Amino acid sequence: MPMRITFFDLEEWQPDYLRAGLQRFGLADAVQPQFFHDHLDAEQCAQFADSEAIVVFIWTRVNRAVIESLPRLRLVLTMSTGYDHIDLQACRERGITVCNVPHYGENTVAEHTFALILSLSRKLHAAYFQGLRGEYRIRELRGFDLYGKTLGVVGAGNIGLHVIRIARGFGMRVLAYDTRPHPLLAEVLGFTYTDLDTLLRESDIVSLHVPATPETYHLINRDTLSKMKRGALLINTARGSVVDTEALLWALEEGILAGAGLDVIEGEEFIKEESALLRMPVAEETLKKVVQAHLLLRRENVVFTPHIAFNSHEAVQRILDTTLENLKAYLEGRPQNVVG
Repeated sequence: MPMRITFFDLEEWQPDYLRAGLQRFGLADAVQPQFFHDHLDAEQCAQFADSEAIVVFIWTRVNRAVIESLPRLRLVLTMSTGYDHIDLQACRERGITVCNVPHYGENTVAEHTFALILSLSRKLHAAYFQGLRGEYRIRELRGFDLYGKTLGVVGAGNIGLHVIRIARGFGMRVLAYDTRPHPLLAEVLGFTYTDLDTLLRESDIVSLHVPATPETYHLINRDTLSKMKRGALLINTARGSVVDTEALLWALEEGILAGAGLDVIEGEEFIKEESALLRMPVAEETLKKVVQAHLLLRRENVVFTPHIAFNSHEAVQRILDTTLENLKAYLEGRPQNVVG
C-alpha cells in the first residue's frame, strides 16, 4: 500500500513542483500525497488521522498534542534545518523518525547576513525612512567602512564559515567562537578562534549562527550584551530564542549597541499571525514577547526581516529536493538526515 503523506505550509507553486519531484525520484507509486497551504494544528488532526508521514515547515508546531492525534504517524519531514518546532521526545516515544534539511542555504543565509550588516553600517534603513518622510539629513546617514573592522562570528558551522569567507573578502578581521573549533579551517580562511568574552569585547559586529538548544537559549542576554564593545552591531539570522529580547531593548536604549539586524525574534510566530491572538487565550508571557517585538521593530536602528534569510529561489528548491530525497531514503530503509 502506498504511504499516506500530507504536506503542509506550502506556497501556491509548490504542490506542482513536489508532484513532479515525486515522479522524478520514482516515488509516484510509493506514496499517496495530499498538499495543503495551511499550518497543521491539533484541532485539525482528526481529518489527517490516516497520515503515516507529514511534511512541515517551521510554522507548524509538531507538539505532543499533534503527535498523539495522528495514530498512524511514523515519519516527520521538516523542510528546514532547525527542528525546535518538533517535540523530539514525543516522537522518540512513538518510534517516529524525524528528518531535516541540514544543508541547503549556507551561502543564502550568509548573504542575507551581510544584507543586514550593510543596511546598518551604511544607514540604508535609516535613509529609507527619511525618504518616506521626504527629508534627507545627510550627516545622520554617515555610515562606516567594513574594511578593517572586526566581525565576531558566534557559531562557526556551515553558515558561519560562509559568513567568515564573505567577511574576509571585505577585508575584515574575523574572530570566531565555537564549541568545536577546526584550527585548519581557521588557518585556510584566515580567522581566529577565541572565547566568547573576548569576541564580544573586541568585535565591531557580532553575528549569531548557532542552533536553538537549551544551551543557546538567551545566550545573548544582559550580561553578555554588557560585555560588548560600545556602539557595536548585533546580527541574528539563527533563532529568536538565542537573544533575550528584553535585554536587547535595554542594550539599544543604553547605547551599548548602535543597532541590530534581526531575521528572527522571540514571538515572531505571533507577530505574523496577530489575528490568531484575538481568537485564543494568550499567556502573559506571549503578550510580553509581542509587545517587546513591536518596540524593537519601531526603532530606526533595528532592521527586521520576517525569517527570510533562507528564502531565495535556489535555496527553496534545494529544500524541496532534499525533503524528497529524505522521503526516498526512508522508504528504501536507509533513513538520512535523521535528528533526535
